[in-house]
Amino acid sequence: MTKLRLGPIADDKPVRLTVELPAAVHRDLAEYGRLLARESGRSEIAPAKLIAPMLARFMEADRGFRKQREKAALCSGPSSDPS
Repeated sequence: MTKLRLGPIADDKPVRLTVELPAAVHRDLAEYGRLLARESGRSEIAPAKLIAPMLARFMEADRGFRKQREKAALCSGPSSDPS
């Protein structure tokens, strides 16, 4: 069996966000949830629980995003102004 890219789902305090997804994307999320649940020995993983970890993994893998975020952090970092 192929190992899925998404690992265990963290149980973190959520921030509510409402999104509309195309039906095909929802079906794929539901299928991914079924496969991940089977792989991890859980009974079920709801599609909504997959969205945040998938987005986080996508952003972690985006080199351009990481580079721009690091650049922005350097620009807004601690000020060298002694006042």
